[in-house]
Amino acid sequence: MTYPSGMARGFVVHPTYRVRGGVPVVQLYGRLETGEPFLVEDDRFRPYFFAPRGSEASLAGEPDVRVAASELRDLAGRPLVRLETNIPAAVPRLRERLAAGGHTALEADVRFVYRYLIDHGIRATLGIHSGGVLGDDGLVRFTNPELAGEPADVPLRTLSLDLETTPDAGRVLSAALAGAGVEEVHLLARRAVAGAIVHPEEPALLQALVARIRALDPDLLLGWNVVDFDLRVLLARCEALGLPCHLGRAREAPRLLSDPGPLRQSRAELPGRMVLDGIGLVRDALRLPDYRLDTVARHVLGRGKKIDPDAPDAGREILRMWREDPEALVAYNLEDARLVPEILAREGLLDLAVERSRLSGMQLDRVGASIASFDLLYLPELRRRGFVAPSAEPERKQELLRGGTLLEPQPGLHHDVAVFDFKSLYPSLIRTFSLDPLAHARAGEGALTAPNGARFSRDDAILPGVIERFRARREEAKARGERHADQAIKIMMNAMYGVLGAASCRFFDPDVSNAITGFGQQILYWTRDAFEAAGVSVLYGDTDSVFVQLRAGSEAEALRAAVEQHIGERIRSEYGVASQLELELEGVFEHLLLPRLRGGSKGSKKRYAGWREGRLVVVGLEAVRRDWPELAQRLQEGMLERLFTGRDPAPFVRELVDDLRAGARDAELVYVKRVRKGALERYEANAPHVQAARKAGRVPGGVIRYVITRSGPEPALPGRPLPPAIDHGHYVEKVLRPVADAILEVVGSSFDEALGAPQQLQLL
Repeated sequence: MTYPSGMARGFVVHPTYRVRGGVPVVQLYGRLETGEPFLVEDDRFRPYFFAPRGSEASLAGEPDVRVAASELRDLAGRPLVRLETNIPAAVPRLRERLAAGGHTALEADVRFVYRYLIDHGIRATLGIHSGGVLGDDGLVRFTNPELAGEPADVPLRTLSLDLETTPDAGRVLSAALAGAGVEEVHLLARRAVAGAIVHPEEPALLQALVARIRALDPDLLLGWNVVDFDLRVLLARCEALGLPCHLGRAREAPRLLSDPGPLRQSRAELPGRMVLDGIGLVRDALRLPDYRLDTVARHVLGRGKKIDPDAPDAGREILRMWREDPEALVAYNLEDARLVPEILAREGLLDLAVERSRLSGMQLDRVGASIASFDLLYLPELRRRGFVAPSAEPERKQELLRGGTLLEPQPGLHHDVAVFDFKSLYPSLIRTFSLDPLAHARAGEGALTAPNGARFSRDDAILPGVIERFRARREEAKARGERHADQAIKIMMNAMYGVLGAASCRFFDPDVSNAITGFGQQILYWTRDAFEAAGVSVLYGDTDSVFVQLRAGSEAEALRAAVEQHIGERIRSEYGVASQLELELEGVFEHLLLPRLRGGSKGSKKRYAGWREGRLVVVGLEAVRRDWPELAQRLQEGMLERLFTGRDPAPFVRELVDDLRAGARDAELVYVKRVRKGALERYEANAPHVQAARKAGRVPGGVIRYVITRSGPEPALPGRPLPPAIDHGHYVEKVLRPVADAILEVVGSSFDEALGAPQQLQLL
């Protein structure tokens, strides 16, 4: 069957390449709008990069280099030559030879397949303007087609995978699949089991599982810790048994990869498919005590894993179910597979990832790679202006950069406090003052000078136009009610400052980053001055927000409009540019608590609590910290709610302390701390969470849960009773006392008074 030219549009799920006969072949796997999977193959494209004109002499004798004149220039305006070679693997060697000759290669680190996408104007979706052929493998194949970046509406097919194994992962007992129109469990068993497809031997189970995944043909393979557990185990067991493990759309074994960087995020490459781990998607979106599947599922869906919560060892309980109650194992396994796509759907996280891919062009498992995403947006715009970017410098060290500024908080209990903030402050500053790598490099006569002394061309900037297009698209998305597109654009816009401030970014320049934050600090001070000139007090300020004490009868909206106008006029007067800053009224707190530093008289920054529209808002305090026991949250929220609604918090404090001492709150005393992989030996030996982690022996998910007992910290293991002899005195003095005192002092009381004979409090 042939597909006529000019009729195909699709979503690129997996961009990659292979070298055949010494020729690189770009491969774009994806799914068409009409529902079929496709593969574009193009063997006409060659890797290339740039170097200063004249430096090509350093490559004399290299047979695989072709030198071409170029009209392009580097950011300093120097002329360049284009160097083309045969295969991508040759580029690092050529770059090293140039460096040995004292020359610098430009854009020599852009990945080959992404260079192809950039040069063809393709992000996540494309139009294919050449005919294709449907192959026996179900792929519609297009060879050396004409391509263009075009929008496409493509529903992607998802499949969730979950394996259950023996405790040592030495044998696969069952495998569940949920999605792509099926829910099924493949079980290792010698008798029929309700709800399962049984296989008498493990090799038969594994072969059937691999064949089933290929037949269902998902674009996205999902799971929970799916790379580091499910796929790693599946690959290892197939290898140990001498079985092929061709899970992708090509007959190749999966490759397990680890991205560089401190997190060392694991990824899997399955030709033609994308593997997405639910843990990574959820961790970017939700703040939870830990990211075990049961914890997340109960928080998001209100239900969890189907396993006995009192079982002392989950691995042994799975083995027991397999031997004694296989029907229960089938239900447990299938529920685990179901939970992942349901969590992602409830939170809209897959839709968000797809929108981010559409915006940046990054493949779906790397949409969080903000520096690479920035390159895909910025490099094409730079090329259109006749310039080439430098290569990134992986050995460059991070420099200390100026951050956002803070206005000293006025501690105490305040009433009728309006919070104003600048909408997308840093992107708006970039638009207003043309704060951009190219504009900085091309600054000349008439350039704008930032507070840090950096100069920027008023005419050569790229980022203001990119951000303006994003801003317009975001407003359109909001108008259409497309919340995922709205959120994706917001993330992309807000990431731009962070990218420019990262040493691993090819455009890193402290002058540019400090210019952005320098303008931010200046604007915050100007904003404070404008409010005070209007006769109101600014109680606190943080980067893009100010907390303003309203006068009796004053109108917050009128204040907002007057201050925004004042800022705009001052910007035009001092810099000769039109302000793109928008000051918004975020809300009005009926009551606001700005706490003091413990043991000091100054206010504590980035920490406050307020009451607005009948709801408690807490920022930076113990109630929202994941590493404090739940009891701290209960105490703090209960006290604040009583304080803000005119009730005495002291009886509540006494009641909670009595419950604690009686052992009625033990379940709320668990500390939760993250422990970096393989880093226990680098921690202080006496750190409580390290002591507990060492006693636990293993730390699933890199999170240790522990309690303080009279003999020291002890791990709180899932499915097991809490350790005995909990030190209730520790929790009274180290957890409840500091939390209670910080609130009670604003009404002239203390923790001791609350527990003894409290004085009459000055309540609201």
